[in-house]
Amino acid sequence: MENNHGSDAKARSPAADPDENDRAVKAERLEKTATSSQSAQSGQDSEQPEKRDRPGKKPLIMLAVVVLVMIVVGLYFWLTTRNQETTDDAFIEGDAVTIAPRIGGYVVNLAVGDNQRVRKGDLLAQIDPRDAMAERDRAQAQLGLAEAQLHQAEVQLSLAKVQYPAQLTQARSQQVRAEANLQNAESDYRRQRNVDPRATSQQRVDNASAQVRSARADVANARAQVEVAAQVDLQIRLAASMVEARRQQVGQAKAQLETARLNLAWTDVRAPFDGYVTRRNVQPGTLVQAGSSLFSVVSPAIWVTANFKETQLERMRPGQKVNITVDAWPDRELHGHIDSIQQGTGSRFSAFPAENATGNFVKIVQRVPVKIVIDRGLDADQPLPLGLSVAPKVIIE
Repeated sequence: MENNHGSDAKARSPAADPDENDRAVKAERLEKTATSSQSAQSGQDSEQPEKRDRPGKKPLIMLAVVVLVMIVVGLYFWLTTRNQETTDDAFIEGDAVTIAPRIGGYVVNLAVGDNQRVRKGDLLAQIDPRDAMAERDRAQAQLGLAEAQLHQAEVQLSLAKVQYPAQLTQARSQQVRAEANLQNAESDYRRQRNVDPRATSQQRVDNASAQVRSARADVANARAQVEVAAQVDLQIRLAASMVEARRQQVGQAKAQLETARLNLAWTDVRAPFDGYVTRRNVQPGTLVQAGSSLFSVVSPAIWVTANFKETQLERMRPGQKVNITVDAWPDRELHGHIDSIQQGTGSRFSAFPAENATGNFVKIVQRVPVKIVIDRGLDADQPLPLGLSVAPKVIIE
């Protein structure tokens, strides 16, 4: 049936309308275009599976390059750090001395400000010196009195060395005279007794007897005087001991005067060494006690305390060079060397050491403080405050 209609159309085509002919031509063109597009699409669909079945080489090359770069970087890092030990647990340390007065009183002068640099012997503060000056004057007067008493004792000793021997000689002379008088009195008494009673009187006999008794008393007294005067050495030693006592008093007075002078000198609080004044706790007019804190003076001589892990100490020795970077100034590098390694971990010397004998023991890596002395790189115009964090790098040789 369709073929018949087609043949009829072909038969009638010569007599058909021109517009209908144009529409037929366009329809044929559209049909050819659709057929060609379908064939092209089917051709592309057949090529895509072939391309997917063959992946490209570019991702593999990129992966290989990344792996190679990582290997090179890791090898370089290992070669450059295998002879180095570093830690972030390190800080600037130094001597910080608390300045305290030796005597109490009111602060009348404050000569320094916060964080000011001072030299050894510079005046920091002054305490009211009037009480100390009065003590010094009193001690000076006591010394003068003691020296006068010493001079007097020395004169008495010199006098005793002459006087007491003379007194002994005089006492012995008086003893001889008394004994002679006694002999004369006894001779006179015997004569009176032997004389004819008619040639003498009882009164003469009694007088002679009294003369004998008096002469005997004089002899006893003279002998006693000799015994007293004979203690010449004892008297001289007594005078000498008095001189020694006075000398001790002079020495004591000198010590008191020296103490008073020291107290007066201690009213001026001075810097014990070069450094920087920190933590000022005093103002003019403050009443301070002996030993109370006024300032802290930080010494410019600083070092680094680095707490290395115990696993890093195997090849670490005193004298090895250290490069140090400061967190506060990243562009500033210090150079030093290991001074010493503490003979004990930080936890061992803490206020509450760990008790590992208990049953809840957990093994952790211990840290050991290492003292690092800075050899060069410090700037006097830019001091490093104590406690700053640093990063030391020990060169293991």
